[in-house]
Amino acid sequence: MKNRVLGSLTFEEISRLGERSVLVLPLGSMEQHGPHLPLDTDAILAERLAEAITTRFGDTFDLWRLPTLPIGLSREHAWAAGTLSLSITGMTAFLRELAREIARALPARNLMIVNGHGGNRGILEVLGYELKDDFGLNLCALHTGALMSPVPAAGLPEIHAGKDETSLMLALAPDRVRREHIASATRAVSDADVRTTILDSGVSWPWSSGDPRIADRGVIGDVSGASAEHGRIILDRILDAAGAALQRLRSNQELARTS
Repeated sequence: MKNRVLGSLTFEEISRLGERSVLVLPLGSMEQHGPHLPLDTDAILAERLAEAITTRFGDTFDLWRLPTLPIGLSREHAWAAGTLSLSITGMTAFLRELAREIARALPARNLMIVNGHGGNRGILEVLGYELKDDFGLNLCALHTGALMSPVPAAGLPEIHAGKDETSLMLALAPDRVRREHIASATRAVSDADVRTTILDSGVSWPWSSGDPRIADRGVIGDVSGASAEHGRIILDRILDAAGAALQRLRSNQELARTS
């Protein structure tokens, strides 16, 4: 089926969906992404990736794409003009209301959240239990940032607006990249500080991308190596992960039916 956008259907055409159908929800953010990427980078990537997932696997798993949620939890970027962030209370309430409406208005009981912003991960992990238990949704969250490049054993990790995100934007939305500003966000920062502040598995901190020890003009990573070719490699990696997740999502639904 060519068009798998839920909003393009009429109310009578909703009968095309069934209990095994999968809703695909892109979730982004509105936050600074350095001098070379727009504020809505995460929303753009979440939406384009959701489109690619739906195109690749739509017929196999009966996928239907929901409208993009463009704002998430972005307090770590609040220092920068233009950053908009929901509160934890507000985002929890919104996602619970959305889940309630899905359960009320649609026959589909499977949900894949395509999360384009790492700062949304924590709330999705804990709230997933409530959305499952309180509204009967079989769901998973695909965290696209974690699926880009593995964290290197040495050197500066790619955290925000660096090589990986910029490359994916060059592959999926090249007209939105300010290429002329890439060179102005390449100052070296301390990889040790980045690992201690952001990646320490034993201690967590309310870090800020405005901290000059870990970021250069809001960028945490080495944007100088960005390319559309690298972006396409990342896209293939994310699509492979999405296919495996969708298969597991379907298996979980079948298991729940028989238990």
